[in-house]
Amino acid sequence: MSVICPINAADYTLLPKTIVNYNASIQGIDPKQAYFISLLELALEKSRDQYGDYQLNAVMIEMPQGRALKMVADNKMIDVVWTMTSIEREEQLQAIYIPLLKGLMGYRIGLIRRNDQAKFEQMDLEQIKQTLMGQGTDWPDVDILNSNGFNVIRGGDQQLITMLLKGRFDYYPRSIHEPWRDLARYPNVVLEHKFLLKYPAPIYFFVRKSNTHLAERIDYGLRKSIVDGSFDQLFYNHPITQNMLEKSQLDKRTEIVLHNPYLSKKSAELLNEQQLWITLESKHIPSS
Repeated sequence: MSVICPINAADYTLLPKTIVNYNASIQGIDPKQAYFISLLELALEKSRDQYGDYQLNAVMIEMPQGRALKMVADNKMIDVVWTMTSIEREEQLQAIYIPLLKGLMGYRIGLIRRNDQAKFEQMDLEQIKQTLMGQGTDWPDVDILNSNGFNVIRGGDQQLITMLLKGRFDYYPRSIHEPWRDLARYPNVVLEHKFLLKYPAPIYFFVRKSNTHLAERIDYGLRKSIVDGSFDQLFYNHPITQNMLEKSQLDKRTEIVLHNPYLSKKSAELLNEQQLWITLESKHIPSS
């Protein structure tokens, strides 16, 4: 992958400082947020030689994905957001086409109620398709799962575990880096250990369409970090990814491969750039 220098800056200290506001939870920055913030800081630091100094500001407001995307689009309070992509989101905002989790978001394992483990062990593909699954109201995963014949119940991000425990749905698909905090907090929630759902689901940084300076800077910094290895160094050693493969036991799971019809042409083309993606091994069956 080549890195193109956008300007020839003899002295980056003469360049104007780039101010970047991002959203953070009022409950504090959890490890998942911390990863993306660290990656954003890495991109800005790696681009300092061409774009100058920068300042990262946390805007502490609780907001769902949909609102955060609109705030960026409307140039209100925040300048950048990280989220799973879709055709609609790429039309509304400018994506920086580097998958921040190397495609990890598309490897899904399920949280279930403790007493349901034996039931899931007996399920086949058709039975898991009939199982009610829970996902966030404005998550692209809802449409992806529905398009592949799964039954999905929508809910607020913070209510999904409660909905699972109350029986509103029976299976809560999470990326393999995500479920561990919930498992530690809720003794009646366990990890279902038979299935793995897999589909292309890149997470990008997004900025507003007119903010070409920030888009170019982040793209430059991320690509530079991929070339020099610092991207992978962060990815493989961050607390959200450490030991996730061992804990997920992917080699013992049956992989169900799903189609993502909401992937843009440009995002689909990225699937051919192997250095951008992680490859994980598991048993394999198609979804249809």
